[in-house]
Amino acid sequence: MAPNGFFISCVILGFIHFSYSDPGLGCHSTNSSFFNFTSQFTMVQHQLRGLFSVLDGCSFQVSQFDMLSGCDVHWWGAAGDDFQNLTNGFIISDLSLNQTYKNDSFIVQLRDNLTWDQIKVVAVWDVPTSSDFGHVLLSNYSTDGGMNSSTVQPPTVLRNCIVLSDTYRMLWSFETGNDFVEIALEAAIAIDGYMAFGWANPDASGSLMIGSDVVVAGFDDDGMPFAHDYCITQMTECTKNQDGTVQGVCPDTIYNTSVTNGLVNDTNLVYGHRSDGVSFIRYRRPLQSNDSKYDIKVDPKENMVVIWATGSLKPPDSILPFYLPQNHGGNFRHLTLNISEHRNDCIGPLDAVDKEDQDLVIADKKDPIVISSGPALHYPNPPNPLKVLYINKKEAPLLRVERGVPVKFSIQAGHDVALYITSDPIGGNATLRNMSETIYFGGPEAEGVPASPTELTWAPDRNTPDLVYYHSLFMPKMGWKVQVVDGGLPDMYNNIVALDDQQVMFFWTLSENSISIAARGEKKSGYLAIGFGRGMVNSYVYVGYIDESGGGKVSTYWIDGRDASNLHATQENLTYVRCKSENSIITLEFTRPLNPSCDRKGRPECNNIIDPSTPLKVIWAMGAQWSATASNLTERNMHFMTSKRPMSVLLMHGSAEAEDLWPVLAVHGFMMFLAWGILLPGGILAARYLKHMKDDSWFRIHVYMQRSGLAIVFLGFLFAVAELHGLIFNSLHVIFGLLAIFLAVAQPINAYLRPKKPANGEAASTKRIIWEYIHVITGRCGFGFGVAALFSGMKHLGSRYGDENVHGLSWALILWFLVIALFIVYLEYRAMNRRRGNVLGQSNWVLGNNGEEGIDLLSPNRVSVEKDNVSSDRMEVQLEPMNR
Repeated sequence: MAPNGFFISCVILGFIHFSYSDPGLGCHSTNSSFFNFTSQFTMVQHQLRGLFSVLDGCSFQVSQFDMLSGCDVHWWGAAGDDFQNLTNGFIISDLSLNQTYKNDSFIVQLRDNLTWDQIKVVAVWDVPTSSDFGHVLLSNYSTDGGMNSSTVQPPTVLRNCIVLSDTYRMLWSFETGNDFVEIALEAAIAIDGYMAFGWANPDASGSLMIGSDVVVAGFDDDGMPFAHDYCITQMTECTKNQDGTVQGVCPDTIYNTSVTNGLVNDTNLVYGHRSDGVSFIRYRRPLQSNDSKYDIKVDPKENMVVIWATGSLKPPDSILPFYLPQNHGGNFRHLTLNISEHRNDCIGPLDAVDKEDQDLVIADKKDPIVISSGPALHYPNPPNPLKVLYINKKEAPLLRVERGVPVKFSIQAGHDVALYITSDPIGGNATLRNMSETIYFGGPEAEGVPASPTELTWAPDRNTPDLVYYHSLFMPKMGWKVQVVDGGLPDMYNNIVALDDQQVMFFWTLSENSISIAARGEKKSGYLAIGFGRGMVNSYVYVGYIDESGGGKVSTYWIDGRDASNLHATQENLTYVRCKSENSIITLEFTRPLNPSCDRKGRPECNNIIDPSTPLKVIWAMGAQWSATASNLTERNMHFMTSKRPMSVLLMHGSAEAEDLWPVLAVHGFMMFLAWGILLPGGILAARYLKHMKDDSWFRIHVYMQRSGLAIVFLGFLFAVAELHGLIFNSLHVIFGLLAIFLAVAQPINAYLRPKKPANGEAASTKRIIWEYIHVITGRCGFGFGVAALFSGMKHLGSRYGDENVHGLSWALILWFLVIALFIVYLEYRAMNRRRGNVLGQSNWVLGNNGEEGIDLLSPNRVSVEKDNVSSDRMEVQLEPMNR
């Protein structure tokens, strides 16, 4: 730019600034009801703070103004601070606020034809998102000698502020004569982080930390703030000894459990909020506590040493049911403080790197996204209506979908809520606001209730923008963002199941000699572990975590006990290993061989064999932190959440079973033993060895036993299929069983098609003989496959549950069939003797009336017997004296 042009620009800018610096210039308003009104802004988001003052009927002044930048931010007027009035408000000044402000002061002119009578609330408003960054309620004032001021101070405003670090501040207010001090801690930390501040022990001779009295503040898993008294007895995390005593950074209440909690934890929470990735918690503590043992007396007139730290919180577990601070990682300091002195060292707002705190819901192919509605507790974009949308029981989370992957919605938010996916960040039908929008999914028909949900499917494609919004068509600002990404785990893996409690998603793809596995936690954690085994003990474990350098790691272990010393690092052959943490959601991936090729005696991991035809038992656990080596593992690595039972993952079927199927398989096995071990072989033996009985009794016994056995086979088959949700056809047990059932079903069919039996004295036809051979061979083959199915079923049951009783049952089954075999040998011996006696007795007497059912057509003596017996058509007995 030329010098003359630069000078002219400066003159113009100076003129513009001068036009705002003289509030009386051109102002003809005579309304003086709000003259000299002063109030602090109520912070809502974007770390907005500042002092608001009305100068005259046309202008106001803003001083000490802090704010993070927005998209299209303006001064906004409304008739009230409720949702309806704020969203129906209007721009009151031509001055835009599209930048970050740090302790700035300036004067703002109202638009022409606007007066204070039309404005009850002055807000800082982001127009595209209808977001309230902060506001002042003009009606909230009192008159005192002509000076108007707000009688209510926002909880985020305190008199003093010091900078502890680039991301951590401490604010306080103290009135002379009070026996307490109000303190606020503000830090740009993760939502699962803590802020610690307190007074060092003045009598400490070594580390300032030992014996210090600190307050640890943060947010619990439900997003509720807390501030508790802690005492530091050692420079370690809080641990519990075997005798029940504790040491480290522990809450006061755990040191002395005999005292009422209120007498030990005398820190009173005043206010807390979480916004833009910044935690703010305000509390009150007495100068002299009732707890003289663990708390330190604060002298308001003395310079005293204070300490502070930030770090990650460990959630409560069964050993220590408290939120406990973990290692601060070097983020701690100390300084000297006199609470009676006035200090204001804080300039500008804290700007967090990660400002997104909402829960994350990741859509997949199979599980539907449940859309419901509920009360607004932590809505990310205020102001908002009283009722907002919930996804999978999470309030207005960030929904992530993948292009090309269909997303199934189960809509049950009520008949007054119609879901739709839109380009408009506000929703509620943009055409009603004279705005345009692109609707990608949903509409008036996308509504339902829990008793009758509406199920619809949306498939985002490559034309879907990276960011869209889910909202209600009938009410604005009920939903939040939809993040559309390219591909993901459901696209990369062929199978997906939810493990126990649906807190971990398990993905896999089978190859010829390997399996690719991924696991993703549905809850924020420091590490995610999955294990193969029926329980923690004797399991092979894969732990995904982020190391100190910020890189993702997957470590493998063998667990043979319940202590940290029973966790043994292994060297499994993993490839394509990846681990990442996104919004504290851990995802791990790896590929491993099905059958490790190594010495099974020297390395336990070599026994970690995966048989795709056998259900894989999978367990999981989550915790706050993981050590890089097994030798560093202590109780602090203890998980805060685990699976309650193993899931049996059917790798070849693509499903999982949560229930214990032992009773189901036991009933199935008993029914099959009753059929193939008793009834069906009994029917075969009746047809083979009972034909010497009078009339056709053997035939009735044969038919009844075969029919009963076949009915029980069908019942056992249907029972197993229904409980196992299908069949895996490459299982040897299933193949044998299906062949046995097929041949068993063929028997009554060919019995129905049998040729006519020969009349008395007639020879059997060729068709009849062929049919008898087919009938006998089919029955015996079916029985053979049935016995093979029984033994393969016992083997399958043993590999599935590893039960010692299965081994004994297998031997019992072998013994049973040996007994049957010996019984058959005995019956065959008697039949041979009977036939031999019949042949020898033919020279002395003859029995006639030989029917078909009296002849064993498969007997080797059948032809000669027939020829001898056809000589007579009537019953004839010839007796001859022996002495002739």
